Amino acid sequence: MALTDKPSLDLTEHADKAAMAEALAQPVADRLAAAIADRGEAVLAVSGGSTPEGLYRRLSGVAIDWSKVTVILVDERWVELGEAGSNETFLQSTLMTGPAAQARLVGLKAPGETPLDGLPDLQARLAGLKFPPDVLILGMGEDGHTASWFPRADGLDEALAETGSPIAAIRAKQTTVTGVHTDRITLTRSALAGAGLSLLLIAGDGKKRALDAALEAGSVADMPIRALLRSPDDRPEIHWTR
Repeated sequence: MALTDKPSLDLTEHADKAAMAEALAQPVADRLAAAIADRGEAVLAVSGGSTPEGLYRRLSGVAIDWSKVTVILVDERWVELGEAGSNETFLQSTLMTGPAAQARLVGLKAPGETPLDGLPDLQARLAGLKFPPDVLILGMGEDGHTASWFPRADGLDEALAETGSPIAAIRAKQTTVTGVHTDRITLTRSALAGAGLSLLLIAGDGKKRALDAALEAGSVADMPIRALLRSPDDRPEIHWTR
């Protein structure tokens, strides 16, 4: 994807993660409630990581009709529930508590040795789910990945495709960012394009430098977050704190 005009940096800065959570919880809840009022259900797509943890804990106590909300993971490490690195386990202890425990959680781990082995099961699991989500919460690594769209990863082309399957298998190149969990499963750009409210939450100076780099000229394959930053329709709201 060629870069014709450098995207401007439209970023909201927060004093800390708690302030970020406080600022965003109500807008997220309002968007979910509006979707429920409009069509009787809402879909919330969420990422793992420490940055959104406070937001999830705050959201878990918000008084909306959670029984009509489907929560889906944006991506997952290919590990079993309860093992270190499981995003589904993280969500069960943060978002899926209190009133929000009534929501339906769709995990992305399926039987199989690799994500490729699990794809048929996951494609069937997602067949009836409404895409794009009403709310999308993303993070970003210092390597410029979002979701599990890792730089130059096997499966990245499928993950970044603007049409096609909502899910893709990824095998990333091992780095300090990936750690040992290089096998991943991820929602695709096709699934996430057109999300009602799209938020990119980042924390720390290192990720701010990565964001600045992603706004410069360069290949999407080198910093896949560029696929969204360069899209006039799908660029997320960017929220940052130290």
